[in-house]
Amino acid sequence: MRRTVAEHQQSVEQLLRQCFSELPASVQNDAGTPVRLDRAVGRVLVADLVAPLDLPPFANSQMDGYAIQTGIEQPISVDNGESTIYGIAPVIAAGAVPAPLAPGMAAPIMTGAPIPAGANAVVPIEMADPNRFGAGDTVRLPAAAAGRFVRAQGSDVQRGSVVITAGTVLNAAHMGLASALGLTELTVRRPLRALLLTTGDEVLTPGDPAAAQGLPAGMIYDANQALLRACLEEARIEVLTATTVRDDPHELLALLAAHTRPPANATNTTGATEATDSTGDADAGSPPACDLIISVGGISAGAFEVVKQALGTAADAAVEFVSVSMQPGGPQAAGTFRGIPFLGFPGNPVSAFVSFEMFLRPALTALLGAPVPRQRVVAVLEHAMTSPLGKHQVRRGIYSGPEFESAPSVREVGAESSHLLGALAQANALIQLPAGATELQAGAKVEVWLL
Repeated sequence: MRRTVAEHQQSVEQLLRQCFSELPASVQNDAGTPVRLDRAVGRVLVADLVAPLDLPPFANSQMDGYAIQTGIEQPISVDNGESTIYGIAPVIAAGAVPAPLAPGMAAPIMTGAPIPAGANAVVPIEMADPNRFGAGDTVRLPAAAAGRFVRAQGSDVQRGSVVITAGTVLNAAHMGLASALGLTELTVRRPLRALLLTTGDEVLTPGDPAAAQGLPAGMIYDANQALLRACLEEARIEVLTATTVRDDPHELLALLAAHTRPPANATNTTGATEATDSTGDADAGSPPACDLIISVGGISAGAFEVVKQALGTAADAAVEFVSVSMQPGGPQAAGTFRGIPFLGFPGNPVSAFVSFEMFLRPALTALLGAPVPRQRVVAVLEHAMTSPLGKHQVRRGIYSGPEFESAPSVREVGAESSHLLGALAQANALIQLPAGATELQAGAKVEVWLL
């Protein structure tokens, strides 16, 4: 079966949507888990966060200066010629509880300190005469409008208002806001759990004793496991297991069976512990051992395509092996194993990376709200490019943002070959060349996904 990029993107999203809706204790049906703020960045908020208090919680000074009582009819500017001599009240430091301000007095006040009762404006110390604290018993201050340099209570956030909506991918600013509201935890969706498999008789994991005396002839180190694991973890997916499988269909099926059996005494979303029957299988309400299976390699047209051989006829599997009009990353597999969504990516590292970026990452963003989608921009090519007819090409590029009197631009790094890890490591963008674009001149506009 042959598909366009858009068709396969839609197919992957539909597959995940259906599986996530049908699996017990699915990540989409998760009631949420409270986590500490230092562990909440990148997670998805389950329910609207309602402010338990005002921010600021009390009126406070925006500047170091003098708190005074002023009439509401006075002008906003503090740079006018009118001035008044005030007696100096006790200093108000941040964290203090000030006494009410008597008429005719000015209280030295520090930034963030509470505005005393009887005061309604602050004059910066720079505008005072003398313009330093502790220089005498009186101070001459210019006129100021009521509210000048005063942060009113609730002027930032009002108690009872929704400050972060459900489904938001939490970032550092959200952590600061939650902490300012006095919160120590946020309730977030549990992370997606993935099983990651790389395949091939020719690959060795770095550190394998078989390579202690050097890489054996005909062998290569496995780049895919580290590359895809990093992609998944960057997308806030929990990688339960990452392992390399030899080109043995029986070994692959045994490994899949072992890692997709629901755990004994699994806990459901209500917190109840579920019993297992005599066979060791959990009840129907138990959460799956993993939410997603990803394999790399073994799906193309070679003689030793282990994933195709194992899952093409397995009773527990319903997997389609298709060809997508994309380069790199044409061979793709999608389906289920024991009801768990399964995606198979091609074995060349760049192909696997592009497959993740083009198919899995956008689908997860659409369904779960995370990870944050890649920023898509339009840039001009710094050089001419060609692309084969009928293929959507995804080239690695170096993007340069807009500068003074220059438009954003992009240039290719490396070439179209799917084994060029060195070029991928230099790239900060993916250049999208649609299937109908065979020749593009320097200066042509292209869509670019920023990595």
